[in-house]
Amino acid sequence: MGKTIFGLIKQASISAFILIFILLGIAQPTQAHGYIVRAIPQDRAVLERSPVRLQYWFSEALEPQFSKLTVRDEIGNIVDEGGVDEDNRSLLKVRLPTDLAEGAYFAELRTAFASDGHVIVETQVFFIGDAVAGARGTAGSDQAVPLEVIWRGLVLASTTMLLGAFSVYTLVLVPAWGNPKYRAGLLPPRVMRRLNWIVLISLVIALGANILALIQQTMVFFGADIANVIDDELWRVVQSGTTFGDMWSPRLLFLLIVGGLHAASIYFRNDQPKSVRAFWVANMWATILIVATWSVSSHAAGSPLWPWIALANDWLHGLAVSFWAGGLITLVIILPVALQPYTSEQQRIVLLTVLRRFSRLAIVCVVLTIATGIYSALNWIYAPTMAISTYGGSLLLKIVLVVGLLLLGMVHHAALRPEKYARWQGMFQRGASFIPTLRLEAVFALIVISVVGLLSATPIPEPDISNETIDIPSGILSIGEYTVQLSLSPGGPGINTYDAVVWKNGKPIDDVKVYLQMINPNMDDRGEWHTLESFGDGLFSSAGDEVDVTGLWWTIVDIQDDVDVKRMAFEWNIINDASVDSFREPLFINIAAVLGVLIALGVAFYSMFHRFYVQQLKPDLSITVVMISLIATFGTLGILIWGTQSVQQQMQRYESALNPAPTKINPVLPDQTSLDMGQQAFQVFCPDWQSDQLSSLIALLSTKRDEEIFNTLDTGWRDLTPCSEDILAKDRWNLVNYIRTFERRS
Repeated sequence: MGKTIFGLIKQASISAFILIFILLGIAQPTQAHGYIVRAIPQDRAVLERSPVRLQYWFSEALEPQFSKLTVRDEIGNIVDEGGVDEDNRSLLKVRLPTDLAEGAYFAELRTAFASDGHVIVETQVFFIGDAVAGARGTAGSDQAVPLEVIWRGLVLASTTMLLGAFSVYTLVLVPAWGNPKYRAGLLPPRVMRRLNWIVLISLVIALGANILALIQQTMVFFGADIANVIDDELWRVVQSGTTFGDMWSPRLLFLLIVGGLHAASIYFRNDQPKSVRAFWVANMWATILIVATWSVSSHAAGSPLWPWIALANDWLHGLAVSFWAGGLITLVIILPVALQPYTSEQQRIVLLTVLRRFSRLAIVCVVLTIATGIYSALNWIYAPTMAISTYGGSLLLKIVLVVGLLLLGMVHHAALRPEKYARWQGMFQRGASFIPTLRLEAVFALIVISVVGLLSATPIPEPDISNETIDIPSGILSIGEYTVQLSLSPGGPGINTYDAVVWKNGKPIDDVKVYLQMINPNMDDRGEWHTLESFGDGLFSSAGDEVDVTGLWWTIVDIQDDVDVKRMAFEWNIINDASVDSFREPLFINIAAVLGVLIALGVAFYSMFHRFYVQQLKPDLSITVVMISLIATFGTLGILIWGTQSVQQQMQRYESALNPAPTKINPVLPDQTSLDMGQQAFQVFCPDWQSDQLSSLIALLSTKRDEEIFNTLDTGWRDLTPCSEDILAKDRWNLVNYIRTFERRS
């Protein structure tokens, strides 16, 4: 029976480890403590007329039911209210009346960020007409919420202690002190009792802290006090309907599973004593999974640089700290009771046995902690101005404490190896007694974990890019009695909103049809026709992703009333800076930090390889074998890199072959003037094209480029004869633009 239970739990351990990668794989990259990456209009913008809408793009997704945008006038009256865009959860927007009076207007943004549930309240101002002196917005607070710092600190400390206890038992105590005569866990009952108490207390704190987290998060989301949260069961909404709740629920489930497995280890310790060790090993893997859930909802989950690498890096950082700091605190708690029956010399021998084994594990963890910590810090602070922030101050405090912890660890490392550090023994003499300095090191470790809780609750510093002023493509054109104001938001490559405000004789109208098409003239590429939806007050809107490259673009707007169609044509210069992109290019220091993490991982794997493979199996490590292995490894990597680049180049050539650049580019903007001139030229130079035979060409217009139509004027098409040879080049392009008006809009 014992072997059966051990086999089942061993299988459960492997499954839990696989679940970690599944969890990391389904996690969506989001930004923690998000910030505005683009605002239209910009804060303190001075506008000539009322904007069509306000739009604020954030660096991470928002919780729709807890995020809100309210616009007020100078005296505090609400002008309009908006919320999160249905198709883009990182966009907060509001539609505004087109006849706002001159003055100052305040946009109150209440943003609840999806990844970690932080709620930021800030105000931005814009002016219509002239700027109003003294009218200013208010920035969101960059201070951590005290209650959040408390529960984050408790959660991190308890999780660290859980993983520390399970890993120290599995990787250190049993290999160092394990004895078959202690059938239930292989360790003396007094040690197992102390370990059980550590686990039980840590579990209670972890469960309580997670419940406190849900309550505090609900208080922040609803702006309610704790009594309302509990009495009205508001916490159920957060638990079942938010991203925070989506990660909170499985985390609590994993904690309950750990608690159940640990209870089973206690229950079966008499009847199935061999199963105790299996339960502890299983719980080590289960707690590793709990650490992964915190990485998924941490700062790293939304890194602006390589989010998946940042996510894995944060997970490694959490594991290294837990094995090191959690294991250290566990040792400090159990050593007094473990050493109690022995004499002084026996105590020293027993102590050195376990500390030397733990030291090997700690060295690997320290290397990983430093490397992954540097990478994480450079993810958020990559400019001098970003270091001068609340987050930067918290990070500096953590670094100072970690340095102190490392110095104490160096003392113990040297004291464990007096033969290597004989010349420094005077300096390390106080560390030779171990217990007092181990306690001091454990205190430092607890303080560091508390500061990590503060750091995780502190908003990250905003990069300078969030404050850059970029004008959106916007213009006004008039044809006869119609006037159109067209805006492309945000105005860069990617998805854009097309807003057209239509006036007739100076008044907004809604009883017309408005069509829009985006054209890239340099590539002779045009998008599908949009039928813009009327939102009242003269606003017609749609959205599309036709703009995929920078450079020159045309936008055609056709206004169809009961009489005819009026054409407006706008010309834009699309730039990359106008696009909304929360990701950034790596700097040299980021690449160096990645290499540092890879080297640290190499050290960790080499340590395990040397210990479990070289020392036990003693393989052939001759120069010939090593060189062949290295050549095979790097040769395989080289082939993979070369193959990837070749595939990418082949795909680029294939794309160029499918969509080659035109040899003739239409230089004439297809506005109403061009259409009128083209119509006159059509009647004069292409008289035979006014027959019924033209219908076959019209059916294919949407698939033909302008240069193909241009060539058709000279060569004819099917039963259509060529047009007159006397057409001037400009008239030919006007003819092409006019023929395009026959295209059917679907």
